[in-house]
Amino acid sequence: MTPLRVFILAGEPSGDKLGGALMAGLKALRPEVAFEGVGGVQMQAEGLQSRFDMNELSVMGLAEVLPKYRHLKRRIAQTAQAVLDMRPDVLITIDSPDFSLRVAKLVKASSNIRTVHYVAPTVWAWRAGRAAKMARHIDHVLALFPFEPPLMQAAGMRCDFVGHPVVAEPVATQVDAERFRAAHGIGDAPLLMVLPGSRRGEVARLGPRFSDAISRIKAQRPELKIVVPAAGPVADAVKLLTVAWPDTTVLDPREGDYEDAMDQKRAAFRAADVALAASGTVSLELAAADTPMVIAYDMSPLSRFIISRMMLVDTVTLVNLVSDTRVVPEFIGKDCDPALISRGISDVMAAPDVQRAAMSLTMERLGRGGEAPGLRAAKAVLDGLDQA
Repeated sequence: MTPLRVFILAGEPSGDKLGGALMAGLKALRPEVAFEGVGGVQMQAEGLQSRFDMNELSVMGLAEVLPKYRHLKRRIAQTAQAVLDMRPDVLITIDSPDFSLRVAKLVKASSNIRTVHYVAPTVWAWRAGRAAKMARHIDHVLALFPFEPPLMQAAGMRCDFVGHPVVAEPVATQVDAERFRAAHGIGDAPLLMVLPGSRRGEVARLGPRFSDAISRIKAQRPELKIVVPAAGPVADAVKLLTVAWPDTTVLDPREGDYEDAMDQKRAAFRAADVALAASGTVSLELAAADTPMVIAYDMSPLSRFIISRMMLVDTVTLVNLVSDTRVVPEFIGKDCDPALISRGISDVMAAPDVQRAAMSLTMERLGRGGEAPGLRAAKAVLDGLDQA
């Protein structure tokens, strides 16, 4: 069999994780595969020699991008030329659309190399026109959500739902949860998990409102215990935020062994009776752990004004979207109010089972119990090449 030649690139840790699993899948199906590209530790563990440090591409926001614009533009051109020089069977770009889709555009302008993009743009939420623009230089999309393929296909691209990586993540057992409660002196007390975000701006913006909501719920339920699994980049900010919160345990992933820290986080997810979380994929992690939740989020007034006029859906919570329900309460924008949030937490604590069917359905629809997403993605890539 002719060796398969793949150029693959990712620009951030989440993409590196997807890329590593996809590379493992391709190696299992086609052992004679050669990789070139850009990636992080997980892709490198599968045999990739990254052309440069992936962290160069991990910039977000206009203020962060502008000072590095010329460097990023140069990297885009260099990467596209490397693809053209390799002449691979397929170019696989993973998320990071500002970088990866620009590379694909340059490659398509000078070749007929097949292009696959992993992670569909959220055209179902806002800026629906992105799909048509993407179709000019992307042949095939690998989607994380089951409702995305028709939207990509309508724009002229092949699209396969390959499953969400959350279904392949390990989940703590009830025994793990009980050990966590015992180790932190929680016992049988009700436990609230608080997840104020993974970026400094989120913690700064949401922190005071979360603090107010927690003080209100503690006044009603003084026996309530609190656990806060902090993301590494904001751990210091979270510790400062929670210093006045009574009965609170902060989990700092920088302390001790990384795997132990991840085990602690997973056990906390399973041990919690309810979670208050910033919007994002964390809702899927909570659903995987069978933890009922309340979602709260806000942004700058200008961003709120713009996004509110562009949104195409009536909920931002992925559990609500995937399960096609609206059982997870969310307090977004002007509704991100401590009084409303605390009332929402109380309501969920009073009736936690309301969300459980929707969470189970979400995991089923995202691929739990089926083939690993990385293997499904690899099969889709190879089938696309065969069909082409």
